[in-house]
Amino acid sequence: MFRRTFWFTAGAAAGVWATTKVNRKLKQLTPESLAAQAADKAIETGHKLKDFALDVREGMVRREAELGGALGLEAPADPDLPVQRHWAVEAPEPAARPNTYRKLPCKSNNRNEDH
Repeated sequence: MFRRTFWFTAGAAAGVWATTKVNRKLKQLTPESLAAQAADKAIETGHKLKDFALDVREGMVRREAELGGALGLEAPADPDLPVQRHWAVEAPEPAARPNTYRKLPCKSNNRNEDH
């Protein structure tokens, strides 16, 4: 008697577990879910590529400064003219949140923006 009850309960629990697993997997494979997963991956990849480009640009600026200092190119050609520095990367924010991303410095030429 106890054996039958045990195996009946074990079988019912296994059936509920399997049904739940299958339903979760089916929800993951719906077109809306697949589209959302693809969009999330694309956004994540875009952020990684942007971070890589910013790191490369930052390294370029640092290396140019090293070479300019080594070759003595830091002095302006005419002392009357001011030297303009162009920063390739914005300064990091002091309290950056862990899920924020750095921004490319850009001047938008979009005429549709509100000014």
